[in-house]
Amino acid sequence: MDEHLQDYILSHIDAEPDNLRQLYRDTNLQLLYPRMCSGHLQGRLLKMLVRMIRPQLVLELGTYSGYSALCLAEGLDSDNAHVHTIEIDDELEDFILNHFSQSPMSKRITLHIGDVADVLPEIPGQFDLIYIDANKRHYTRYYHDVLPRLRQGGFIIADNTLWDGKVAEQQHKADPQTEGIMAFNDLVAADERVEKVIIPLRDGLTLIRKK
Repeated sequence: MDEHLQDYILSHIDAEPDNLRQLYRDTNLQLLYPRMCSGHLQGRLLKMLVRMIRPQLVLELGTYSGYSALCLAEGLDSDNAHVHTIEIDDELEDFILNHFSQSPMSKRITLHIGDVADVLPEIPGQFDLIYIDANKRHYTRYYHDVLPRLRQGGFIIADNTLWDGKVAEQQHKADPQTEGIMAFNDLVAADERVEKVIIPLRDGLTLIRKK
C-alpha cells in the first residue's frame, strides 16, 4: 500500500490505544521479526470483527508479542468472554505477560506456552472465533485441528494468506512457508463446510465462516 494512502487511512480510523502504541514500539525495539506484529490498522480491524461477531470464547494461534491478543480481548463485550492465546516460543513469555499486565484487558486473556497440538486439547469448550497467525508451514494442520472445535456459525480469521504475493508466483513454490500457505488456501477454497473470502489487507486476511 502506498505510504501516503496508509497515513491517510490511519488518520481516519480509531486511534491506536496508548498501551498498544507502546507495545508496538517495544516489539520493534526488542524482538526479532517485528513485522509480525499486527499494528494499528489490522489491530483496529480485529477489534471491529470481534465487536461484530460477539464471541464468548476466542482462540488465537500465535501470540508473538501479544498485540493481536489485546485487540481481540478489547473487542469482547464483557469480562465473562475470554481469549485463549497459544505461543510456542517460551522466550517471549516474559515480554508478553509484562505487556498484558499493563492493559485493562489482561483479565480477559489466558496465555498458553507450547505447541498447538499439546495445548489445544487442554482448553475446554467450543470456540466462537479462532485467529490463526502462527507457523505458516502448519496452517493446514491447524485448520484440521481447530475446525471441529469451532461452533456452527463461528469464524476463523487466518493471517498472511497472500504471503507478499508469493502465493500467485510459481517460482516460490519451493519455499516451505509459501507452500504451506498455498496448501491452506487450496484446502479452504475446496471445503464446502465453510464460506470464505480473502481480504487483501497488509499480507492477506482470510475470513472463514463454518456453515
